[in-house]
Amino acid sequence: MNELKAILFDLDGTMLDNNGYHLLSWQEYLGRLGIRLSSEDYKANVSGRTNRDAVEHIFDKKMSEEKAEHYYLEKEKIYREMYAPFIRPVAGLLELLQELQRNKVTMAIATSGIQLNIDFMFEHVPVKNYFDKVVNSTHISKGKPDPEIFIVTADSLNLKPVNCIVFEDSISGVEAGKAAGMKVVALTTTHQKNELLMADLVIDDYTQINIDQLKSLINN
Repeated sequence: MNELKAILFDLDGTMLDNNGYHLLSWQEYLGRLGIRLSSEDYKANVSGRTNRDAVEHIFDKKMSEEKAEHYYLEKEKIYREMYAPFIRPVAGLLELLQELQRNKVTMAIATSGIQLNIDFMFEHVPVKNYFDKVVNSTHISKGKPDPEIFIVTADSLNLKPVNCIVFEDSISGVEAGKAAGMKVVALTTTHQKNELLMADLVIDDYTQINIDQLKSLINN
């Protein structure tokens, strides 16, 4: 019987319902360059992936991290300015974090995002103290749907994948969590429920989940 020992949270679209703002900020930035990014293309090829992977897709060429930064750091600045007046956690997140802490479940963030955006969330949403580890795109060489980020996070906690549950919102993130050998709970902030059926459980927000359900899920 497997024991629930850790919850690994993606950030964008999972802790914050912010992917609409990421799309808008990409469109704002790319519009200045005469490039169009559709919502369909964003969901399929940008959401959940590292900024470098996103930039390589948008510009259709391989780039060094330094070259990619030239593009995405400006986009991320636009995102933070655009989203700051509206930033808030997904409904029920704070209550779930408190419940997990009371039950001594370890929590970590495993995000394809950059540290600037993680710090931006911590400045506006009081969650930093709940997390033992924060893993971002600089800690990995392969972005989602590759499972590396979740494997690296579990290793940093000295835990096995079977003892971890992932919360995700993107298709690539769900695929990464499953490939890592973890149970995955998907939120419908970015995709419709019927697009997330590869997840072990699909919820709209954190008011629909509790510690007992998570303990049950780890053994299903």
